[in-house]
Amino acid sequence: MRFKAACAWVDQHHRHHDAPQGHQFSLGVRTGDGRLAGVAIVGRPVSRHFDNGLTVEVTRLATDGTPNACSALYAAAWRTARSAGYRRAITYTQDGESGASLRAAGWRKLADLPARPGWNAPSRPRRLLGTENVARTLWEITTHNAPPLPEPRDETRDETRAPRGRRKRCQECKQPVTPASTGRPARYCSAACRQRAYRRRTPNS
Repeated sequence: MRFKAACAWVDQHHRHHDAPQGHQFSLGVRTGDGRLAGVAIVGRPVSRHFDNGLTVEVTRLATDGTPNACSALYAAAWRTARSAGYRRAITYTQDGESGASLRAAGWRKLADLPARPGWNAPSRPRRLLGTENVARTLWEITTHNAPPLPEPRDETRDETRAPRGRRKRCQECKQPVTPASTGRPARYCSAACRQRAYRRRTPNS
C-alpha cells in the first residue's frame, strides 16, 4: 500500500495510536470480495537500541475486526521483510492483548515491559498520547542467523542528565581544577603550579 493510504486507515481504525511518521513499507489485506480489511505499517525500530540495520518493527497494525486479518498481516509483514534481507521483525502489544494473532503467525514473546509514566524526554518532546502507564509486551520473529538483540532497557528510570557546570582550569597549566575542600574557588591544580605562578609574579631582584 501507499504510505498515505495506510496512514488514513490507521487514523480511522486504530484504537489508541495515530499514524507514524514514516515507514519502510506498508501492506493491506483484503477480503474475498475485495474490501480492505486492515493495514500494517512497517518501519525502522522506534528504539535506537534495536535499530541495527537488520531489524524492522511493525509500528502500526489496524483492522476492522475481520477474522484472521491480523495474523495475515503479521505473516505478510515478516515475509516481505525477510525477502528484503532483514533478519528480525519486532512489534509491541499492550497489556490486555493476548497476542493470539502473533502466535498464529509464528511470532514469539520476547519480554514483558513495565508501564512507563510518559514518552516525553528532554531530547524528544512528546504530547500525551493516552498510552502512558500501560504495560507492554515485546514480540519478535527471526531468521536462524539473526544477531541477538540487546537486553530491553528499563524505560521507567529517569535518564534526565543533571546539569553540569563548567569546570575551572588551572591558571598556570590549564588543567582541570578540583574544587577545594574549604569551599573556596581553587585557582591552581597543585602546589607546584601555585609556586611557579608566584615566582613569575615576584622575580628575583
